[in-house]
Amino acid sequence: MGLCLLLTAVECWQRVPEPVAPKAAWPSGTAAVAGPLVLQAAGRIPMPGDARAAHASTLLAMPPGDPVALQAYWFAGSRESGPDVQIAASQFDRATQQWTPATYVVNRHRAAAVLGFGLRRLGNPVAWRDGQGRTHLFVVATGLGGWAAGRILHLRQDAPQQAFRPLGVLPLSWLWNTSHLVRAMPLPLADGGMVLPAYFELGTKYPVALRFDAAGEFRGMMRMSQRGDLLQPTLLPRSETEWVALLRDNRAQRQLRAVISHDAGRSWEDLPDLDMPNPDASVAGLSLRPGLMFLAHNPRAESRAQLVLSGSSDALHWTQLEVLAQGDGRSEFSYPSMAWVDGSLWVSYTEERRGIAWQRFMPLPTAR
Repeated sequence: MGLCLLLTAVECWQRVPEPVAPKAAWPSGTAAVAGPLVLQAAGRIPMPGDARAAHASTLLAMPPGDPVALQAYWFAGSRESGPDVQIAASQFDRATQQWTPATYVVNRHRAAAVLGFGLRRLGNPVAWRDGQGRTHLFVVATGLGGWAAGRILHLRQDAPQQAFRPLGVLPLSWLWNTSHLVRAMPLPLADGGMVLPAYFELGTKYPVALRFDAAGEFRGMMRMSQRGDLLQPTLLPRSETEWVALLRDNRAQRQLRAVISHDAGRSWEDLPDLDMPNPDASVAGLSLRPGLMFLAHNPRAESRAQLVLSGSSDALHWTQLEVLAQGDGRSEFSYPSMAWVDGSLWVSYTEERRGIAWQRFMPLPTAR
């Protein structure tokens, strides 16, 4: 308890973001999206041949003209936290309209050899492309202890087909950068940078926003809530400078929570509780433009057996649009990710902890 109190006090230290407030950017080609979404395709992303378990996928949209429309990353192995778990990847080829065979792209032993210290487990990859077209991976990596003692490992791929190179652990805490984790997709910025949502989890739990410039350099951290029970934020801009974050709540009430920033992430305030049940599970939000947002989430407090897609105009009031997956009370469809590519909304999620499922939705054209 004493250590947790000390960590809470010291974590009041923070790197203040740059004085010029960034502005949120939206996916291209979404200005005319207005009609309802229709399922166009679905399936499972190929798994590495030796993997029996998979979890925590993330999707990365590729630019128009690239042979690849979309990249997916997740962790796979014999089981979660297993010593053989690695970060796997697959790509959706524009020409064939198929996912490529999965390959491993991050191995804890090889990464540890470069870093000079041991890594016990890997998890929760998050991907982003910087202003130079390089792909960055942010991966939760632990040494001693469980997930709450994780650190954020930063890796970069400078060109397609090259290996991801470990750059180091993000400098977020005085205590060996311990207990910061990632899960949700970054928020792209108009200047080519991004905001990476993350969270602190040792003892107390609270969200933080990490600012990166267009070159992929870390520029600052800001705490997003004064509460001590929130984690895994997902960011939803309502305008260039007004952003909402929805969060998983670790309390017994099992509800989604919300915080808001009116100044592009330079300050945050807690909002009243939302009337949205959640089984203490990660959610994924995506804003296509002001007034048009989507959320993939588990809507039942008692289990992760149902995963749905909802829509909103303000990020606080949601209407269910689609049931993405559903099973009995012991089933699990969880940890979604989303991306907008080639005029479509793509969703990936964990399916029964054995694979990564995906679905592609296209909007119906509006009548003229």
